[in-house]
Amino acid sequence: MTQNLTGNRRPSPRATSALILAGALLLAPALLSSAASAQVLGYAAASQGSFPSDSIMVAPAQPALSDEGDGSGVVPERLRRAVIAFDTREAPGTVIIDTGNTALYYVLGQGRAVRYGVGVGREGFTWSGVQTISRKAEWPDWHPPAEMIARQPYLPRFMAGGPGNPLGARAMYLGSSVYRIHGTNDPSTIGKFVSSGCIRLTNEDVADLFSRVDVGTRVVVLPKNSPRLEARGLEARAIPVRPANAQARSVTPPPSSGRQAMNLSMSSLY
Repeated sequence: MTQNLTGNRRPSPRATSALILAGALLLAPALLSSAASAQVLGYAAASQGSFPSDSIMVAPAQPALSDEGDGSGVVPERLRRAVIAFDTREAPGTVIIDTGNTALYYVLGQGRAVRYGVGVGREGFTWSGVQTISRKAEWPDWHPPAEMIARQPYLPRFMAGGPGNPLGARAMYLGSSVYRIHGTNDPSTIGKFVSSGCIRLTNEDVADLFSRVDVGTRVVVLPKNSPRLEARGLEARAIPVRPANAQARSVTPPPSSGRQAMNLSMSSLY
């Protein structure tokens, strides 16, 4: 009698290996495609088109500022920091802002003052009067006032202090007003009528002024049409020195907090 063994026959090892290899070849393209897609999705850079290109740009890494990198190369020579002859009745220690001539003077007394170049308010945003410094801050955060946001609603509501912040390295707040004397991340605006009323200096100059003044310092802001204040008879000279009671400090940005990632490039914002 012949016995039927067909149902109990097992595939040979060679046939099993061939089937496994064929299956692997069929699945490989799908697996590779999925891995590639995951890699692209995980590491793709954000599109630059998501920000308004005319007002905001990513801030590059910037080195700490020093006396060799203070922006003086773009500041007009007549506005570079210097001791000058200066005739005034204001007491030593007073700050006088000559709006029309874009200059700030720190009165030393005995007919002298330290002159700094500044940027001031554009047309319709200049002002005059007497204030006192009510607060001082190093690498200040920026909270645009409500009036500015109403004019420019695309502005951030907050920007942490740092080299991309439009207030620069130092700020001195004037009374209870919205105005400040502060630094800038755009030294090319010194000597120009560009701001919304604040007074800006280069970061190195604002750090020098910051070391000289105290809370309570008198600040006199002159009208735009005032005559030039600078006296004649003593040649202006560059001054690398600070007052004896002030320690020179480098203008070094604070560590990034992760919230200060954009650099506002529109010079008329502040």
